[in-house]
Amino acid sequence: QVQLVESGGGLVQPGGFLRLSCAASGIIFRLYVVGWYRQTPGKQRELVAAITSGGRTNYTDSVKGRFTISRDNDKNTVTLQMNNLKPEDTAVYSCNCQLEIKYYWGQGTQVTVSS
Repeated sequence: QVQLVESGGGLVQPGGFLRLSCAASGIIFRLYVVGWYRQTPGKQRELVAAITSGGRTNYTDSVKGRFTISRDNDKNTVTLQMNNLKPEDTAVYSCNCQLEIKYYWGQGTQVTVSS
């Protein structure tokens, strides 16, 4: 059974930081592309950052220079370090593991940036 479990969300003030983690089980994790997505009510889900099996990364423009995605294939985890958070970063963040036509989602974790 495949499981993706996110953790690390919460409430933070503008300018603060959070570290999200996604722990995977039931898959050969090192083969998968992993992405962090976010969604707010009434908006389409947005890809925030992704990392390939080889460690290549890409980011949506609005988080470049503030967010960093990394992976530890020995621990089957992907981390999203989010610095200098802004109110517009408020969303439910979910991780996704994809390999060709197979993909899996975590349950999501709420990130709220507010003073």
